[in-house]
Amino acid sequence: MDLIIVESPTKARTITKFLSGDVNVVATTGHLKDLPKSKLGVDIENNFKPDYVVVPGREKDIEEMVKSAKKAEKIYLATDPDREGEAIAYHAYEIFHENAKGKISEDKIKRIVFHEITKKAVNKAIESPRSIDKKLIDAQIARRVLDRLVGYELSPLLWKKVRRGLSAGRVQTITVRLIVEREREIKKFKPDEYWEIFCEVAQTKGKKIKLTVNLARIDDEKADITNKKDADEVVTGLNKAKYKVLAINKREVKKNPNAPFTTSTMTQAAANLFHWSAKKTMSVAQRLYEEGLITYHRTDSTNIAISAINKARGFIEKKYGENYLPEQPRLYKTKAKVAQEAHEAIRPTKMKEEVSVPGRYGNDAEKLYGLIWNRFIACQMKEAIYDETTIEVEGVDGKKYLLRTSGRMTKFDGWRKVIKKTGNNEEQELPALTVDEQLKLIKVIPNQKFTEPPARYNEASIIRTLEKLGIGRPSTYAPTISTIQVRNYVEKKERKFYSTPVGVAVNDFLLANFPDVFEYSFTAQMEADLDDVAEGKKEWEKLISGFWNPLGKKLKKVEKEAKRVKIETEKLGKKCTKCKKGELVIRIGRFGKFISCSRFPDCDFTDKYIEKVGMKCPDCGKGDVIIRQTKKKRRFFGCSQYPDCKWASWRKPTPEKPPTSS
Repeated sequence: MDLIIVESPTKARTITKFLSGDVNVVATTGHLKDLPKSKLGVDIENNFKPDYVVVPGREKDIEEMVKSAKKAEKIYLATDPDREGEAIAYHAYEIFHENAKGKISEDKIKRIVFHEITKKAVNKAIESPRSIDKKLIDAQIARRVLDRLVGYELSPLLWKKVRRGLSAGRVQTITVRLIVEREREIKKFKPDEYWEIFCEVAQTKGKKIKLTVNLARIDDEKADITNKKDADEVVTGLNKAKYKVLAINKREVKKNPNAPFTTSTMTQAAANLFHWSAKKTMSVAQRLYEEGLITYHRTDSTNIAISAINKARGFIEKKYGENYLPEQPRLYKTKAKVAQEAHEAIRPTKMKEEVSVPGRYGNDAEKLYGLIWNRFIACQMKEAIYDETTIEVEGVDGKKYLLRTSGRMTKFDGWRKVIKKTGNNEEQELPALTVDEQLKLIKVIPNQKFTEPPARYNEASIIRTLEKLGIGRPSTYAPTISTIQVRNYVEKKERKFYSTPVGVAVNDFLLANFPDVFEYSFTAQMEADLDDVAEGKKEWEKLISGFWNPLGKKLKKVEKEAKRVKIETEKLGKKCTKCKKGELVIRIGRFGKFISCSRFPDCDFTDKYIEKVGMKCPDCGKGDVIIRQTKKKRRFFGCSQYPDCKWASWRKPTPEKPPTSS
């Protein structure tokens, strides 16, 4: 009997379903070996040799695996097709040799890789096994050692200089930096006044259809109106002006479909459409992958297998007709410098008319699968074609006023047949007008506006920014975003990230003392260097040495010379009820916000911090609606009278439409 080693029990069950009974599929249930948690686990003096040990609690599982391996005729290491999967395969390989006492020959163990869990893909992989990829192992070791050095050497420094219990990380620190800098941009921002002026005009003959046009130019200069006085003057002139159609410009616009999903674009789409966290999206995608429904979901590649393209084209022709099928298959160029995590984009593994998955997988799985299905089918369809019309209207009253409006009508929906439009203003039907046609003014509509600060990051935009900077990889986005919230460096309110005083203090300390290490370009270059290791272009030991030697010296200097950082606290404007001297302030601890005395540690007074939203509970009407947190730091709204009143909601209530209990 042959033995196949995979990571998860679900993956094992899926493979078992379509392989013959003479194959035993066993799951490692994650990593078998890792660096020890109790110490650094990296021998800096011995060329950064990592000290991998068996993960505590896995001894019995390993014993059972070794027993199965001794009985097997062939052993296939079928862990995931990325660096982590290669590392798990390698550690399984090591364990078999360490524990089997020579009873497992080396040529008996083979590595197989597949990017979808289907009978065809697994059998094809078994027919073409390979050896463990040493280059991928080196890249994984380099990343693990690098992150361990940063985390275990910088964290104690943060304990001494900022606060105990803090930690540092390469990618997480950069992510916090982005959020802190955006917060400062918002605070520094000063809004500028500007005015948008519209005119509602109508035909003087026929159906007299109305048309709203936007003021664009005044006497051949851009209409730049920045105060009410100038706006009133323009409004007066527009009210007196005579109007006519100056020009009608028509053109055909073609819009191509988007590329199939990568990890980044999938998590962004799920965040925008479903308001999901990256962690949730990856969890649902993991389930779909392990059940054999989609290809591997940790990928930065937009490549598609030709066989999958042909199946999609066949489905499109059958379902929608040959008018929706382009003459040639659509091929997409991967934007990532090195798409090392997988060789394909995320796509369904089977072509069926229904886009839903069986109900046993749950509603979330059905929603994400539908999103992946639609994106994949659309990417192989014809472009959408629109007729776009721009109408220019001239108003004359001493001055010449140029006003414009545009409308777009669908001529051929193409890939939009699958992915429907979002928003209400994409299409606007314009009346049939002729050049020089006279128009009648109905009213002038002046709108005072102010420039807005840059938007705070949300799950989608922070991932998009990290990817654009070349920082992080498909497997790191979700855990990074989760980690910075758990450690209270940032908090998420209404799906947007806000920096906390702790996050600001850590960010400022690290950037002040280690500016090179946490520079965007340096971190991105380090990711590129790790990719070079994976391609065999660089040696991981030299890479780590070049990074660590200057950092190690700097650590000692900073520990000796840097001053302790004071974390800013929000004052409540009340005296401490215990010592009567200090002020009550809001601090952030391991379990979130709490009230403390400003004289801490001289005064140890603490109390719960209750954040109210300014309205009564929509259920009992007695308690206040307050913001609470789950154990995983997710905010929700509840009643202050809990447990007497159990009302709770993920959505912020409003007096007009309070949400029901959820």
